[in-house]
Amino acid sequence: MAGTPRTGNARPVGDIATGILDPVLRKKAGISTGLVQSWEEIVGERLASRTRPEKIAWPRRSGEDDPFEPATLIVACEGSAALHLQHETGEIIARINAFLGFAAVARIKIVQKPVARERKPAPRPPRALSPAEAARIAGVLDGIEDDALRASLERLGRTILGSKR
Repeated sequence: MAGTPRTGNARPVGDIATGILDPVLRKKAGISTGLVQSWEEIVGERLASRTRPEKIAWPRRSGEDDPFEPATLIVACEGSAALHLQHETGEIIARINAFLGFAAVARIKIVQKPVARERKPAPRPPRALSPAEAARIAGVLDGIEDDALRASLERLGRTILGSKR
């Protein structure tokens, strides 16, 4: 695009993507990217890793005069998490409605299927300690008589000192 002047107003890619994805998600699934992105805050880390909001199913209205009816949130869930999700349904519905700002959801429908999740990289093992660091740990633990306690504290000390790069 030679010759096109730049305005200098850079926008984050996330804002652009949200602007593109929100209308598509709203049309296809009745759901917003905000709900999907905030899912962990709504349901908690334990459930978020094994569940995912799929769709908001709104009841059909025959005309403009029909009263508002809340929707059903369809949630994909892995096997054993379904029971936890079912027990916390009332609280989750309240949190979703608070997030959306009105009583949008009245029910949760659980659909059991695998949920793709991000894999966190494995933590790096601690580095090897220098002889001076190992001697320092041994000196601190010298007066501890209980062998199991001394071994545990030594592992803790090695992990703490070894994690400092």
